[in-house]
Amino acid sequence: MATIIEVNGTNIHYKLEGPQNGPTIVFSNSLGTDMRIWDDVISHLPKNLRILRYDKRGHGLSDCPKSPYSMGALVRDIEALMDQFGLKNSIFIGLSIGGLIGQGLAVKRLDLIRALVLSNTGARIGNRQIWEERISKVKSSGMKALTEQTMKRWFSKKFFESTELNIWKNMFERQPLEGYIGCSHAISGTDFYTPTSGLRLPTLGIAGSEDGSTPPDLVRETCELIPGSQFNLIKGVGHIPCVEAPEKYAKILSAFIKETGHGP
Repeated sequence: MATIIEVNGTNIHYKLEGPQNGPTIVFSNSLGTDMRIWDDVISHLPKNLRILRYDKRGHGLSDCPKSPYSMGALVRDIEALMDQFGLKNSIFIGLSIGGLIGQGLAVKRLDLIRALVLSNTGARIGNRQIWEERISKVKSSGMKALTEQTMKRWFSKKFFESTELNIWKNMFERQPLEGYIGCSHAISGTDFYTPTSGLRLPTLGIAGSEDGSTPPDLVRETCELIPGSQFNLIKGVGHIPCVEAPEKYAKILSAFIKETGHGP
């Protein structure tokens, strides 16, 4: 069941499902999307897991405070949400900005995270100029002004030409402007190369060969900051492999969950 809870003065939309005492998995999704991107992956995961999904501030059905947002605020939101439900020793799966949030949370509260999945992300994503340009364009022309180029970065050519693209195109275009701008500011101001290099926990990197937002080399470079990390490349998919290849994605996650002693 999905519901709303107030954390840090912001109403956050979340869904917590699975057995009360099951091993905990936390999903944090990308900029301009909501928790639905994980639907098809979750249906292929082991059934004994306790799974938390949420819409970060400014996204989905969560509140949309006035921008800008800091990465610290985004980290505090999920920290408070996990504390609210007593979720510790979780596997945290972060996609894109969700991966930045995961890195920040692991540095701050290692008691909450026993293993980390850095999916289609980096220790730093883009640069200030790129984000300032996107913020300026959204302010002047709305979300639709970014749609085509964003979809081409997010998805493989094959998926881009499919009718299924319309689902994610519509999701993106309905994204609240203030939420997109707020989180863009957070990404722009974040560089986790030094703090992430100090992490010591099981880590899996996942990249898409056709990812135009966080190319495989960036994901690999970020994972290599953490000693003993693994890296997995999914061929033929873009920035959101959980949408394009949910079964492959779930298979990779399930193997990692088992290897870390977190599941059956």
